[in-house]
Amino acid sequence: MISKYEIKTVDNSKVFKDFINYPYLLYKDNPYWIPPIKSDEKKIWTQHPALKFVDLQKWVVYWKGRPIGRIAAAVNHKYNEKSGKAYGRLVGLETYNDEKGFRLLMDTAIAWLKEQGMKKVHGPLGFTNLDTQGMLVEGFEEIPSIASVYHLPYYKTLMKKYGFEKENDWVEFRLKLTDEPVKKGERGAKLLKRRFGYEVFSPKNKKELKSYADVAFQILNKAFAHLPYVIELDENLKNYYKNKYFSVLDPKFTFFVKDQEQIVGFLIAMPSLSEGIKKANGKLFPFGWYHIMQAMKHPKVIDTLLTGVIPEYDSKGVAVMLFDALHQAMIANGIEDIETTGVFEDNHNVIANWKNYEHRQHKRRRTWIKNI
Repeated sequence: MISKYEIKTVDNSKVFKDFINYPYLLYKDNPYWIPPIKSDEKKIWTQHPALKFVDLQKWVVYWKGRPIGRIAAAVNHKYNEKSGKAYGRLVGLETYNDEKGFRLLMDTAIAWLKEQGMKKVHGPLGFTNLDTQGMLVEGFEEIPSIASVYHLPYYKTLMKKYGFEKENDWVEFRLKLTDEPVKKGERGAKLLKRRFGYEVFSPKNKKELKSYADVAFQILNKAFAHLPYVIELDENLKNYYKNKYFSVLDPKFTFFVKDQEQIVGFLIAMPSLSEGIKKANGKLFPFGWYHIMQAMKHPKVIDTLLTGVIPEYDSKGVAVMLFDALHQAMIANGIEDIETTGVFEDNHNVIANWKNYEHRQHKRRRTWIKNI
């Protein structure tokens, strides 16, 4: 008897189309999923500069000829060289609530990783830490920021049944900007300015903002070097992320701290685009751009996307200067809510800062790990 299940390697345009389109089918009409721009999704899998040092294979699983899941397996040679580990990565996992189909996806991906000499598999992860990472395990009735992820509740059940265990969790917060954190930030920033002479500034326009991209990536390479899943960003990766992100940022919500002539920290925030991108439904044209621009013009929430401080300045109050500047920009634009990016759950210093605000920890995402 011919099995109703079939798995296909992504090796032609038809299967690649199914691979790209599957999440849009799975989450159709889901009120919380933010559909990525489809043209950007295609580029991630075909033009990402990390593919020069990442081995990648992709599959789609079908039931009676209909796609019911997708998966990619990757070997990030730079990360394995840095960590000294033979780890494979799961990337882009999406699945219907079908245990047989899920097992077929996992069995196939893990068999390929074993052929590459891997000893463990972990994920979901991106090619680098600036790609989306983790699986949502709490907060299924919350709209994610564009820097986060969305999955359905049964994903974690399928992972546990297959034998995966928790590796790391990120937690995300929604903060309310009230008088207390504003005044505390103002006092701290004035004190630091007097004591150290720090200056905080925002670029005047997008062209000037883009000119600071390289220094931001230099700080990021230093600040994040010790974290899991991180590789140093080379020139190709810097240019890729600069072109992808820095051209859409709003300079008035991007801040840098200078100590004398040295830039020692930065904070990148932007008006939440989640609702605008949701209305765009994966397409920029003909009306997608309009919805995204409307979201930027009339923001209700600020997403904090990325913060980096040179390690030797970690305990010198640079983050206080950055968040005071963000508070002032929010007040000037009538914004009260902050959506934080994910931080590792053991990053107690950052989480303690969030507790200065009226806050709730509303989302959690996870990387899983398994011996193979």
